[in-house]
Amino acid sequence: MDYKAFFAEVVDWINQSNQKAMKHGIDSMEFWRWVTQSTGEICNKYSNNPLVVKQMSMLYQWLEEVYENGKVNVK
Repeated sequence: MDYKAFFAEVVDWINQSNQKAMKHGIDSMEFWRWVTQSTGEICNKYSNNPLVVKQMSMLYQWLEEVYENGKVNVK
């Protein structure tokens, strides 16, 4: 697995997540649909490597915590 490429993609995904949250709102269906879809796509791209699945799951959980805490800024 190309770890450098994966973690560069993680950084890009976080930036996209911030942009989507600002555009649609973290409480919107559009945002969570994108999060779910893009998380699955990245996991599939790396053949559901356990590290990839854990990393993306952690990011998803982090976004859920941000949402639950009612924070507006996810940066």
